[in-house]
Amino acid sequence: MHKPFVSLIAVASLGLSASALAHDHGDDLPNIIETAAAAGNFTTLLTAIEAAGLTDTLAGDGPFTVFAPTDEAFAEIPEADLAAILADTDTLTAILTYHVVSGKVTSAQVVELDSATSLQGSDITITVSNGSVLVDQANVITVDVEAGNGIIHVIDAVITP
Repeated sequence: MHKPFVSLIAVASLGLSASALAHDHGDDLPNIIETAAAAGNFTTLLTAIEAAGLTDTLAGDGPFTVFAPTDEAFAEIPEADLAAILADTDTLTAILTYHVVSGKVTSAQVVELDSATSLQGSDITITVSNGSVLVDQANVITVDVEAGNGIIHVIDAVITP
């Protein structure tokens, strides 16, 4: 079944662009970690990735597709709950790897899928409806942020397995 792609083009034009996030590495794009850091709105995500010991993995060869929740998405989690998650490495790792898919999956490919298997092992549900794309219950708000070792799609909520 072919799913609409027009809404993702519009969403992509509203948000981050890879060129705005890239820094000078010659012809090479920065990796996912560098790209997220340059964007400035993934501080909590990057803190969580570091706490889980996943920085080297997501800065590595990949390719990876990351459904990246913004700082605003993390702010929706009560502070005590977020602190508990950050302190529990196993839970934190499960949640973070649930946001990552192996391979580079562009928005054009995402809208053709009903689900994608995360690095955590569970499937993320993908829904395209009324011009919006959801991964589980999170809205995809920016697509196709290119990184040297994959791609980032920005989401407005933290998803859990």
